[in-house]
Amino acid sequence: MPNHLLDTRDFNKQEIQNILELAEQFLDGKPSNSLKGHIIVTIFFENSTRTLSSFEFATKKLGGKVVRLEVSRSSTNKGETLFDTAANLNAMNPSAIIVRHKNAGVPNILSKYVSCSIINGGDGAHAHPTQALLDLLTLKKYLGHLEGKKIAIVGDIRNSRVANSNIELLSRFGMEIILVGPPHFIPETSLRHSVFLKNIINEVDAVMSLRTQTERHNSPIYSSLQDYASDYCITKELFGERDIILLHPGPVIRNIDISDEMLEDERCKVLEQVTNGVAIRMAVLETLIARKPPKSPKNFPYF
Repeated sequence: MPNHLLDTRDFNKQEIQNILELAEQFLDGKPSNSLKGHIIVTIFFENSTRTLSSFEFATKKLGGKVVRLEVSRSSTNKGETLFDTAANLNAMNPSAIIVRHKNAGVPNILSKYVSCSIINGGDGAHAHPTQALLDLLTLKKYLGHLEGKKIAIVGDIRNSRVANSNIELLSRFGMEIILVGPPHFIPETSLRHSVFLKNIINEVDAVMSLRTQTERHNSPIYSSLQDYASDYCITKELFGERDIILLHPGPVIRNIDISDEMLEDERCKVLEQVTNGVAIRMAVLETLIARKPPKSPKNFPYF
């Protein structure tokens, strides 16, 4: 069992199955006090509602305690390096540090200098492994066996860590992935892609809408988000009566990513993803912390 969760590739397929099964038990109300006596630290250098809160809910549901490092009040604003911050936190002996950062690779680098587990809460446009795991759980609930099923990922795929992690994980479970968006939103890839969802909607089993991440664009790509929405907003008219489920990692920009009407549609599983996210993060924390043998303390260089 790996010590960290930095990328979906850190777990093999059987380990992922075990996490999904454990998450389903938590959804069914299985009690657990497996993190009693453990302290989890969260450091989020980017804003978050769902990921940060759900990790805190997950920790407390397992009997653990959370220390949230307020970045705006931390010594990083006094010039302390991120590595020194991690080294100091590690010296306080937490069981895990959950980190989100705008730069890809930061969780991976930190993992080399701490003795506790590092969990990637999202790094740049690179990866968001727990989001992909909760998406996998949601898809399996409604589609069953995923081998041969098709999902369209729609929107700003080039800048999406969610898309990267889902492409890796869902492909491993046999889903065919079709990327949908304007050419400047599609990364270099061998995956099939389409400019418009309407061209392929009749053949997919699920649609994942993504937020247009204007904060990662070097220059404006559309004259307005409304201009983008005219081509890529998911509407009830577009879905028709098709038996398709709709996902979105959040935050949903209403009437840009998904219409108000479609958010109320029973095929939209956005809030259920949030519920599943708590269970998945409970399963990840229990797996990484409570189910591994204790490690001997190590001395790490202070730098």
